[in-house]
Amino acid sequence: MASDTLAQVLRERGLRLTAQRQLVLEAVYDLGHATPDQVHCKVAETAAGVNISTVYRTLELLEDIGLVTHTHLSHGAPTYHAAAEEQHVHLVCRGCGRVDEVQPSVLDGVSDQLARERGFTVDVGHVSFFGECRDCAGG
Repeated sequence: MASDTLAQVLRERGLRLTAQRQLVLEAVYDLGHATPDQVHCKVAETAAGVNISTVYRTLELLEDIGLVTHTHLSHGAPTYHAAAEEQHVHLVCRGCGRVDEVQPSVLDGVSDQLARERGFTVDVGHVSFFGECRDCAGG
């Protein structure tokens, strides 16, 4: 995302663009799927003075204004990624920790059945499947 776009979104909400906000957003975009600790490490490469609590507050702000979103890919901290990405289902390997993505259409049958039988709408952006990738499974 261009810094002028971020600045505009912040300005519309009465906030200003800071170097820390820009660095955190860039880190999320660069890393793809990242925990706050991973974002902090990436930001610290450029700005060693930014502490982890600033990263957490900034991620919350960026999510509130719709620029990033989070999902839970483990029992630990949430994982953030750009909100502009197409919705996708996460495939998380318990062996190597790799995160892959597939189209939400893989859930069409289940989503349709849940809607029909329970009136339940699946939030695909928060769906994660855990298992083993082809490499870890030995195939």
